[in-house]
Amino acid sequence: MELSLSKRIQRLKTSPVRKLVPYGEAALNKGIKIHHLNIGQPDIETPRVFFDAINSYEGKVLKYEHSAGIKELILKIQRYYERLNMNYSKDDILITNGGSEALQFILTALFDEGDEVLIGEPYYANYNSFFDVLNIKRNAICTYAEDGYHFTSLEDMEKKITPKTKAIMFSNPSNPTGVVLRKEELDNIIYLAKKYNLYIISDEVYREFVYGENKAISLGTFKEIENRVIIIDSISKRFSACGARIGCVISKNKEFMNAIFRQCQARLSVPTLEMVGASALYDLPENYLEESKVLYEKRRDTIFNELSNMEGVITREPEGAFYAFVKLPIEDGEDFSIWLLSEFSIDSETVMFAPGEGFYATPGLGKNEVRMCYALDEKDIKKSMNILREGLKQYRSLRGF
Repeated sequence: MELSLSKRIQRLKTSPVRKLVPYGEAALNKGIKIHHLNIGQPDIETPRVFFDAINSYEGKVLKYEHSAGIKELILKIQRYYERLNMNYSKDDILITNGGSEALQFILTALFDEGDEVLIGEPYYANYNSFFDVLNIKRNAICTYAEDGYHFTSLEDMEKKITPKTKAIMFSNPSNPTGVVLRKEELDNIIYLAKKYNLYIISDEVYREFVYGENKAISLGTFKEIENRVIIIDSISKRFSACGARIGCVISKNKEFMNAIFRQCQARLSVPTLEMVGASALYDLPENYLEESKVLYEKRRDTIFNELSNMEGVITREPEGAFYAFVKLPIEDGEDFSIWLLSEFSIDSETVMFAPGEGFYATPGLGKNEVRMCYALDEKDIKKSMNILREGLKQYRSLRGF
């Protein structure tokens, strides 16, 4: 009899964001420089205070910390939210190993196998990893490039709800589309949550990166639904500290938070030194975040202007985060992305995108779309867009478009 793995793990698919890594490695081995627009890795230097705080750590034993997280970090997060007019007690905040563990704990606490989540598509592809392992069904509300990837109507959302639906989930600002939800969209979400007794899972890790006249409204500011709101947060993007793996779950629902805490106890604790470093990041002056936003907004303008002048490309100006979700004049974004890595370069340079299909729950959608991350300097963005422009021309000619 052959040894076998669980059905649970067999449902887990390769991340679409990292699926093309072998092709990228092969390109590097051929001496090709790759401009990485495929992954949301900020290039802004992590503030030195993070490393200084770790270097100043005086403990003689690197011991387990409290499963909820160290008091100093929780206090700093409380104060951060107070500045945003949201008041949370220390018991409303639990520190996690990044936003990913926060999401895993949330879904484990709320969903039984076969339960359903209401979610707009396209959505952050890595959500699927947890949906698949936990056997959670996605009831997807399709949004379109032509509408700026906004929810078009309350009716479209409501008809997706069934007796098995447990929660509405979204990121705001959005990964992968850069959409910032309007007040009326949030009002519709709140209406449905109250009508059908649903939780609301709000992934707000890109909160600071909102451009122009847009404003990211946190679900934590709506007191009438505070018992059903769950916020995912992280230092990864805000402070350019992805490798620290420090996130948190925030909610005023005591029963829910107790369920999260039991999971925190099961994994013992978050790494001590990373929590020490994260605490120092929350002491940075407020203009640090404003300066980061200004930088990303310039990059947003650059990539949008370049894309807007490409024949056949459909996109909308990103309103937040640091992603553009783009419809290309081709049939298969994954095939095109592989071709760029395997067969095309300009002056031994090429570009890497995340194929769009992996950001959808509905089969067949997103085939001709890609996600682009513009967390790199403007010179490289312009060079990447030139590679895309010329690559599209050659690829379309070869494929007979």
